[in-house]
Amino acid sequence: MTADAPETTDPLWEELLADARSIAEEYREDGWDAVVLEPTAVSPVEQDERVGLDVTVSAEEYDIVEELVEAGAVTITAADVYYRPPAEAESDRRVALTVERDDATETAIFVPLTYDLAACRPVFETALLEEELLTHVTTQSTDQWVSFSHDDPSLFLEASDVRAWGPDDE
Repeated sequence: MTADAPETTDPLWEELLADARSIAEEYREDGWDAVVLEPTAVSPVEQDERVGLDVTVSAEEYDIVEELVEAGAVTITAADVYYRPPAEAESDRRVALTVERDDATETAIFVPLTYDLAACRPVFETALLEEELLTHVTTQSTDQWVSFSHDDPSLFLEASDVRAWGPDDE
């Protein structure tokens, strides 16, 4: 599927990024290390190796996340999801912010997300059935990724979204 580039002039996206920076600053004031990512694209992915949302970031941001998580310095033990309802009732555009936390090392990685509900429907249907939504932070310059798991995919949706997905609505 094609990548869904964040609309940089979209007020909802700009508000989400501003909120991410503000919340990260509160974490820093409390002594935490906080990394705020600024995705260039978010897209559904359904491959053998990974299913969920691919979150494409700059090579520099990816290197930071990879060094923290893959090198073993940080173990994500908790996550918060801040979901924003759509600005327009008829819109398929959704935004959410995940805060991936390692409480022991007081490290947080902020991952803003924007996604088109219709394009991501198969991913969310699978996630709801499996009770896990994965987000995969990656960059265009590598075929590697760092995954974060969320055990309540409904936090990324409106209840009406799921109700609208009746068995005949394919």
